[in-house]
Amino acid sequence: MKSSSDNFDSRKLALQGLLGEPLLPASWRSRPRSLVALMALYESNHRRLGALAGELRSVDGLHRSSVQGDVELELRVTERSPYTTMLQLTYVFSDDGSVPNAPDMEVRVYHDARLAEAHSWADTHEHPLLRGWRQHAGLDLDQRWARNMMLNKWLEYCLERGHGFTRLRASP
Repeated sequence: MKSSSDNFDSRKLALQGLLGEPLLPASWRSRPRSLVALMALYESNHRRLGALAGELRSVDGLHRSSVQGDVELELRVTERSPYTTMLQLTYVFSDDGSVPNAPDMEVRVYHDARLAEAHSWADTHEHPLLRGWRQHAGLDLDQRWARNMMLNKWLEYCLERGHGFTRLRASP
């Protein structure tokens, strides 16, 4: 079993790898908001999610992360198959459900391809920025861009805040 210092060291190394991500040379050029660029965004999501949660193939159950000055972050595995895992990722504003969780995203991880796609998010949003993104995303490709840009920036924010997951309990 890994110690908490081992988990911290692995997250620290993963975060250092992410810091160099913008400096990686691209062997191809893609149009912004194209399918090719969207796949590159999925790859970046996978890297960031891996830095937050560790080895994504082995993540199971329910995990929570608490850091001082930020809302508790929750990751729950909702579905698993040999090549994919479906996760729910959200902030928990209250344990009693009096305040809805947000952004309440479902993320599908494609293990062999090393991609993570923001599959869906809450039907309605209280936050004006999330509502705005939702309203401007009309076409399917635009919706995918909006969800995955949100996921990418949110994962980056969570890592900068120091979030990382610990085992809370196994799925039933």
